[in-house]
Amino acid sequence: MRVVLLRGSNEHGEGSSMPFGDRDEAGRRLAGRLAGYRTADAVVLGVPRGGVPVARRVAEALDAPLDVIVVRRLRVPDHPELGLGAVAEADVRIIDDEVVFRTGVGERDLAAAEERARAELAEQAARLRAARSRVDVAGRTAIVVDDGAATGTSTHAACRVAREQGASRVVLALPVAPPEALRRLAEVVDEIVCLETPLALPSIGEWYRDFDEVRDADVAALLGATPAPRTG
Repeated sequence: MRVVLLRGSNEHGEGSSMPFGDRDEAGRRLAGRLAGYRTADAVVLGVPRGGVPVARRVAEALDAPLDVIVVRRLRVPDHPELGLGAVAEADVRIIDDEVVFRTGVGERDLAAAEERARAELAEQAARLRAARSRVDVAGRTAIVVDDGAATGTSTHAACRVAREQGASRVVLALPVAPPEALRRLAEVVDEIVCLETPLALPSIGEWYRDFDEVRDADVAALLGATPAPRTG
């Protein structure tokens, strides 16, 4: 497993607390470091919602098809700020056993949370892709792109989806993530390219001057603006 850390940062960003103007800039900077992945079999997969504007710039630079991997967080009942884990396409499921233990969430509540998340996931995937078919990643290099990873739970699930769908190589590309999250993510990918690695990352938005909400309609528009996916 190869990890390419293109700029190690301390907790304060080596004097720069806002290294990215917005997701578009982050995507351009990340794309500039991914030129070596411009191959005929490359597929770029954005993690909705915020990862898709970043992924769009990477896909353009690599002349690769763009698709999404839809992930939904599992929340503790009555405490939505706490994450139990995540579910994703391809029946991927990640549970944070420590949170389950600390909160006392039972199997029934966990199953109910997963059922709701699965229904929301299916609806969101349909909205985002509209009439487009999912890009087949089997036997190809899947470049999974997010706008950052604080804990890495959703990004971890997305990378597992790419693997489950048969990608021959899974490359994770991130503008920013702390070392601890990268260590966990290294378990499910072949390579990681990360621009900024602060020791702590309470919020991804802290590393962007403009971190406006990305809507499903914005993601669908970005996907609709890409050329028809290559299937071979």
